[in-house]
Amino acid sequence: MQAFVDTIRAAIAAATGLPDAEIRLESPKNPEQGDLAFPCFALAKAQKAAPPAIAAALAPKLAAALSGIACTATGPYLNFQIERGALARTILGEIEARGAAFGSSTEGAGRTIVIDYGSPNIAKPMHVGHLRSTILGMALVRLHQALGYRTVGINHIGDWGAQFGALVVALRRWRGEVDLERDPVMGLLALYQRSKAAIDEKSASYDAAFAKEARDAYRELESGTDGDVRKQWRWVTQVSLAAFAKTFARLGVAHDLVRGESYFESHLQPTIARVEAAGVAEVSQGALVVMLGEIDKGLKETPCLLRQSDGTTLYATRDLAAVFDRWKEFEFERCLYVVGGEQKLHFRQLKAVLKRMGLAWEPRVEHVDFGLLLGPGRVKIASRKGAVLVLDELLDEVVDAARERVKEKSAGLANLEAVAEQVGIGALVFNDLKRERIKDVIFEKDEVTSFEGETGPYVMYTHARSCSILRKAAAAGEGGAEPDWRAIASASPVLLQLGRFPTVVRTAAAKAEPSELAQYLLGLCREYNSWLAERGNKVLGEAPAVTSARLALVRGVKIAIANGLRLLGLAAPEEM
Repeated sequence: MQAFVDTIRAAIAAATGLPDAEIRLESPKNPEQGDLAFPCFALAKAQKAAPPAIAAALAPKLAAALSGIACTATGPYLNFQIERGALARTILGEIEARGAAFGSSTEGAGRTIVIDYGSPNIAKPMHVGHLRSTILGMALVRLHQALGYRTVGINHIGDWGAQFGALVVALRRWRGEVDLERDPVMGLLALYQRSKAAIDEKSASYDAAFAKEARDAYRELESGTDGDVRKQWRWVTQVSLAAFAKTFARLGVAHDLVRGESYFESHLQPTIARVEAAGVAEVSQGALVVMLGEIDKGLKETPCLLRQSDGTTLYATRDLAAVFDRWKEFEFERCLYVVGGEQKLHFRQLKAVLKRMGLAWEPRVEHVDFGLLLGPGRVKIASRKGAVLVLDELLDEVVDAARERVKEKSAGLANLEAVAEQVGIGALVFNDLKRERIKDVIFEKDEVTSFEGETGPYVMYTHARSCSILRKAAAAGEGGAEPDWRAIASASPVLLQLGRFPTVVRTAAAKAEPSELAQYLLGLCREYNSWLAERGNKVLGEAPAVTSARLALVRGVKIAIANGLRLLGLAAPEEM
C-alpha cells in the first residue's frame, strides 16, 4: 500500500502546498467510501474555507491528477479508491517478490535495542509467572529484528543473595535426601524451601547452627573466594540454566546474553560513587537515598534507596549498575524491561534517578509492563497440589489438548506429535499476545486450543488450509496462466489487509505492543475465510487466468500469515 499512499500524498502536496508532515491518510470509517481518506481540516485555516467546501473543490483536481485512483469528496473528507486490478497486481506482486521478507525493512539499521525478558531465579523451575515476560520479550525481539535493528536479548537471572548461602549449606547436609540426578532443579527447589525454613527464626524448623553456617557461606560467596561455596553455587547456576534452556527452546525463545545479578556485584560501589558524584544522593536515617519528589511529585514519599544503614545494597542499586553497563556497552536506541505491572514503582524510581542525574538517554529506558496470567474465574493458575504451576507442566497440558484437537481434524496425520507441539505451544503464545499487554490474560484450555474463534490454532489452520489449496493446484498443474486481476475484485478487503502488514509490524514494534500484530492476523483470516466461503470465489478449476489470480491471493495470504506467526513466535504448519 505504501506506493499508493506516497502517490496520493504527493498529489495532495502539489495541489495544496501542504507540508508532507501534515498530510496524514487514514482508513474511511465506511469501507464503501474508499480505501484511504484525507481529512481537510488542516487546510481550513490557510484557505479560510470550511473543510467540506475545500474537499469538494479539491476532489476533481486530484481525480484528474491521479491515474488509477478515484477521488471523491464526502463531507470534509477526500476519499480515494484504488483501481482493483492495480491494487491486486501491486500488493500481491510485492508479496510474491519479497516472500519471507515481506513486512520487514532496514529502518532500524545501525541502531541497537536492548530487551530484558524472562529472567527466572536459579534453583527453582520456571513457573507460569515467567510466561508473559518470556513470550512478550521474544516477540519484541523478532519485531525489531524485522525492522533491521540489532537486538540484544538479556536474561537477567536471579542468582545472588543470602538465600544461596543457605542453599549451599542445605546441599552439604541433605544432598542425599533428594534426587539431583533425575530432576536437579526440582531437587534444588525442595532443598531451597527446607533451607528457607531452617533460617527463619519464626519457623518451627529454625536451626540456629544452620543459620550461622548459612551466613558464613554467603560471606564466603560475596568475598569471591574460589572455594567450595562458589563451586556449589556455580553448579546450581549451571544446572538451572540447562533446565531453563529446555523450557525456553520449547517456546522458541533465545537470549543473547545471560547476566545475573552476580555479574554486577563488582559494579555496585562504582555505581553508588557515580550517583553521589552527580550530587543527587543524600543520607537519610543512616541510609543512602535519592529523593525524587522534584522529578515526580508522586514519588515525594518514596525515595530510591541505594544503600541501607548496615551497608548492604538493594535491587535498585543492581538495576542502576545494569543500566549504566548496558548504556556503556550498547548505546541503545531503546532499553526495554519486559517486567510485570507490579514493578511499576521500581521502574518509575529507576527512571527518576536517571533523570535527576541529567542523563540524556533516560527517555530511552522503558518499562514494558503487563498484566497477570490467570485461570478461569480470574484465579491464579496452580498445580493439583495448590502450588504455583511449573511452566513445563502447563506446556504439556496444552500440547495434550492440541493433540486431541488435531486428531479430530486430521485423523492419521503422519507428523502428529510435531504438529501437536506446534499447535499447543502456538495456542498458548497467541492467547497471551492477542490481548493488550497491560490487560490480564485468562487461560481457558478448551478455548485457547480451539480451531475456531480468536485463537492461534484458527490462524494456523487458515495457513494450513492455504497450503492445501496450493498443493492441489500444483498437483493439477494449475496456476501458470497470466492472472486476470479483475477476478479478485471482490477480495478487496483481503488485499487492503495484506497491504497494511508492513505498517502493522512497525506500529507493533514502536508501541511495544505485539497484540497489534496478533489482532491484525485475526482480521486478515476472517476477511480471507469469508471471501473463500462466498459463492463465485472458487479458486481451482476455473478459467486459467481466473485461477491464477485467485491462487496469487492464496499465496499472498499464506505468506503474510506465516510471516506474522513467525514474528509472534508461532510455527506455521502446512498440515493440521
